[in-house]
Amino acid sequence: MSDPQQTSLRLGIAGLGTVGAGVIKIVRQKANVLAQRSGRKVEIVAVSARNRDKDRGVALSDYAWEDDPVALATRDDVDVFVELMGGSDGPAKAATEAALKAGKDVVTANKAMLAHHGQELAELAEANGAVLRFEAAVAGGIPIIKSLTEGLAGNDIERIMGVMNGTCNYILTRMEDAGLSYEDAFAEADGLGYLEADPNLDVGGIDAGHKLSLLSSIAFGTQVNFDGVELEGIGCVTIEDITQAADMGYRIKLLGVTRLTGRGLEQTMTPCLVPATSPLGQLQGGTNMVVVEGDQVGQVVLRGAGAGEGPTASAVMGDVMDIARGLRMSTFGQPATSLVAAKPAKATVAAPYYLRMSLEDKPGAMAKVAAALGEAGVSIDRMRQYSHDDATAPVLIVTHKTTRAALDDALGALPETGVVSGAPVALRIEEV
Repeated sequence: MSDPQQTSLRLGIAGLGTVGAGVIKIVRQKANVLAQRSGRKVEIVAVSARNRDKDRGVALSDYAWEDDPVALATRDDVDVFVELMGGSDGPAKAATEAALKAGKDVVTANKAMLAHHGQELAELAEANGAVLRFEAAVAGGIPIIKSLTEGLAGNDIERIMGVMNGTCNYILTRMEDAGLSYEDAFAEADGLGYLEADPNLDVGGIDAGHKLSLLSSIAFGTQVNFDGVELEGIGCVTIEDITQAADMGYRIKLLGVTRLTGRGLEQTMTPCLVPATSPLGQLQGGTNMVVVEGDQVGQVVLRGAGAGEGPTASAVMGDVMDIARGLRMSTFGQPATSLVAAKPAKATVAAPYYLRMSLEDKPGAMAKVAAALGEAGVSIDRMRQYSHDDATAPVLIVTHKTTRAALDDALGALPETGVVSGAPVALRIEEV
């Protein structure tokens, strides 16, 4: 565990990719500013990565090298272990556990590790008098963790929602701006290096779901439960959905929403329609945004770069600086042993929905659909039928507010009408 009275705070960095290189640049280029702001020198003493010979654009000759990140994490001359390797298990988890067991503070950007093992790691940190910080794991350069644990600590949080994956937001905005299909926008993002090695982590909503589960824990005092997040990626969204939503004054976003109700903890990460004029609707490109609603403060909107060398390294250094100043805090804002295991709950708050379907071009087809919706308690607010050249007609419906359960009943009844071709697409409309 680091001692605030030491002359310097000594870092060991495991993982020298984009973010690791960015942290080294900040420490080297801003040494005097960091010392002035924290009251002590911040220095790097050792590093670790898979490839020692790779050119990372930063000088490493001043630092000791460890091939094994566990060895780095337990060095006597390392006060803070900075984990930037990634991966929910494997070397990242082993090295983090080793550091915490040795009483060393840990700063990580690893949302997957925390989403799956956050509770046990938080308990391990507290049992050994260590601090585990992870600002860089959620929304890149946006200080959302610090905002929740410190600035908004006097609030009961009512809801958190946000766009937390810049790659998905880039794809969706490119589809709208350039009229691209999902496949073409996906290929463009891949060519620019925006996608993870496993693209489903991005477009399947998994990466953003990890982040949402961490915010839920801090906001509501619950144990991290990624398995309780309802996930749906953006692969179902077509250019027709994008243009038709725009016709009605909406934009489509991969939107995370979490709230704690009497029924349990709701966590959803799904494509939603939001008003085009809202802060979320105006969010373009790879930018992230998190909206927090508290009982005292009302609505707070935080917007910024969700990834990249500078923003993420900035967040890492924010945690390092807090440790250098002697600020010690529980991982999720309160003692890990006090976090409750919240029951996962399906979202029950009524909302309007966007429905897209193809109807057989037959007399009375729309009446049969309206009847099926009505029998399930779902009423139609607006409906549009678009021109077509084949035997099916594209139809767009916006419902009045309804529950997802009622909508699912209606969707289940549509095939029985004999006039719906293929599976309808249903997207929630979130009023923000």
